Amino acid sequence: MASVTIRWGILGCGDVTEVKSGPGFQKAEGSQLVAVMRRNGDLARDYAERHKVPKWYDDAQALIDDPDVDAIYIATPPVAHKEYTLRAAKAGKPVYVEKPMAMNFTECETMIRACRTAGVPLFVAYYRRMLPRFLAIKHLIDTGAIGDVRFVTISFRQPLSRSELDGEISWRVDPAIAGGGKFVDLASHMLDFLDYTLGPVRAVHGFASNQAHRYPAEDIVTGTFVFESGVHGVGTWCFSAFDRRDETEIVGTEGRITYATFETSPIVLTTRAGTVELPAETPEHVQQPLIQTVVNALSGTGTCPSMGESAARTSWVMDRMLSVER
Repeated sequence: MASVTIRWGILGCGDVTEVKSGPGFQKAEGSQLVAVMRRNGDLARDYAERHKVPKWYDDAQALIDDPDVDAIYIATPPVAHKEYTLRAAKAGKPVYVEKPMAMNFTECETMIRACRTAGVPLFVAYYRRMLPRFLAIKHLIDTGAIGDVRFVTISFRQPLSRSELDGEISWRVDPAIAGGGKFVDLASHMLDFLDYTLGPVRAVHGFASNQAHRYPAEDIVTGTFVFESGVHGVGTWCFSAFDRRDETEIVGTEGRITYATFETSPIVLTTRAGTVELPAETPEHVQQPLIQTVVNALSGTGTCPSMGESAARTSWVMDRMLSVER
């Protein structure tokens, strides 16, 4: 059987594609990056030249329609995710879209229906599902290292940035572009991994506020949630605190696991036998392991753990915590 090479085109070759994802499409087995697009043609050409990509575009539809492009990676801000997914699906091309999947759960549902109707798969870049650090945590839980899981607590905080204090507004804190603020950008990773590890959430309540009034989006969110398994969860995400903390604790009948989502500090396993610190590697191109599963799925040699249906669940949870009917 001849080997299959999946030829990729990127819509939106911004910062996330420089190291985290873009090189992963070039280095994954059976994968090739053949085209990139950015609305600013000079920036698209610069990216293509620096990363040795054969083609560049300043028009999204032109890249989507390129016969040399087999699959589309959408790396734009969330406001464009639905539109570009629908365009790619109409062209019959599989989609790998950045997280959060869309502006809200309703858009996620529209994207899923469009891809299902077109008969093309929809993957979402919740890459922690394949990082060694998080697979190690999942393995500890799956093998009963802490017994039966009872509850989860998330404590995440960081101070306002200098630019925010100076009144500069990033698109990441503009709800009209991002669908929310830093909560949807960062908490989405945390909540998706818990979905992967503990299963879907069946009920959630939350409160969102803007306490510092430095940008349009919420800057603090608190939420309580219950998984279908019966595990309880509570989280607080504050983006105008005096210091930084990134800690998730999963507590069971025989112990607990404590870890950071965005730092590389060791995983801490505590049981009656004592406390053990477990280091875990992080690859240079953090999306490459998940990209490999996407390529394998498209080549018919494997499956990908992060699909539209699972990613939409995370958007549903965030919508409920933001207490917004959308």
